[in-house]
Amino acid sequence: MANTIKTLTAGDITRKALSILHNKATFLKTINRQYDSRFAKTGGKNGGYLEIREPNEFSVRTGAVMDTQDVTETTTQLVLATQKGVDINFSSAELTLSMDDFADRILEPAMTRLAADVEATMIADLYPRVWNFENTTFGTKPVLADVLAARSLLSKGLAPRSDRHMLVDSLAANAIITDGKALFHPASEIQQQYSEGMLGRIGGFTMHESEMTPTHTTGTRTTAGTCDLSAVANGDTTLDTAHTNTETFTKGDVLTVAGVYAVNQETKVPYAHLQQFTITTAITCDTTDTLAVTPTIYKSGPRQNVYSADWTDATAATVVDLAGSSGTASTAYVNSMAYHRDAFAAVFADLEMPQGVDFAARKVIDGVSLRVVRDFDIVNDKFPCRIDVLFGQKLLRGLWAARICS
Repeated sequence: MANTIKTLTAGDITRKALSILHNKATFLKTINRQYDSRFAKTGGKNGGYLEIREPNEFSVRTGAVMDTQDVTETTTQLVLATQKGVDINFSSAELTLSMDDFADRILEPAMTRLAADVEATMIADLYPRVWNFENTTFGTKPVLADVLAARSLLSKGLAPRSDRHMLVDSLAANAIITDGKALFHPASEIQQQYSEGMLGRIGGFTMHESEMTPTHTTGTRTTAGTCDLSAVANGDTTLDTAHTNTETFTKGDVLTVAGVYAVNQETKVPYAHLQQFTITTAITCDTTDTLAVTPTIYKSGPRQNVYSADWTDATAATVVDLAGSSGTASTAYVNSMAYHRDAFAAVFADLEMPQGVDFAARKVIDGVSLRVVRDFDIVNDKFPCRIDVLFGQKLLRGLWAARICS
């Protein structure tokens, strides 16, 4: 009996490609993924955006007298700023392969590369925005104590105990496994660590080994500066400071201001540790500078996130602690990432579906939308095909994420 060979259809290719992309993603599978259905009919374009409502916060009164407060909802904008894709030329013969052969030969390497690029893009944009920073020992790989310190930072930020993850590179994974090998672990965890080098759950985190873990290079600053606290107003995203000329901060550098403490977001009671800020815009210093930072500064009210005993200090006596926060100047440090699932969000949208082509299809799996478009090149007897995703990413709850520097 003669063989019957089925030509692969748009739906076959799209479903398989999306399945492989999803399985190859590490970071993406551990964060909040949303699919923007507004584009299900019309299709999205690069530069579209989604408004995300931020959580409301309230003040608590003491006593019987009613003290009403206005509810002012705020939103943050997530921009669908990135379109990524892989372009392939199929031959007629390749399109007569079985799906398994086609996936192994063509889709697997293509989707592996696309998944890596999507995750690298997301992480490169997100990590510099994370201000919680654990820096026990610069230049050394993290150990169990660092994992527990990151756990404490998330807990002080009131992150839920479930769905906590940590992204580490292979060298950090080796160090954490080695440091914790003599401690008690469930038998199944020990077996995985011994036979596969897998970390499992440690210190309240599900551990994920990935070479997508970001590396941050610090600015050239080598001296401490000063900050004018009297210039700080509620809702500011900048700090007025004075530094040595020509020194630089890079996006993602972390600093603290002496006397400015983090607070418990529910009780507003100051913690014993200084509030950390991360630089959001690179800058070359020029004696007096305005540093763009996150988080947004709230000195009072329901959103209060910092405390100082003297917000009127205009004497420039408040030291900006630089060297102790980000590390040695002009040095590259690997930043492991500890986070709750809802600290970050990734939003995918449907791309436009073209007309008059050989085939076009879109599919969505777990919030990830992927489009495949194929046409025919009559000159070269080829089927050029493009595989695209359109996405954006956002840090939604900065208190629920932390970096471990090594």
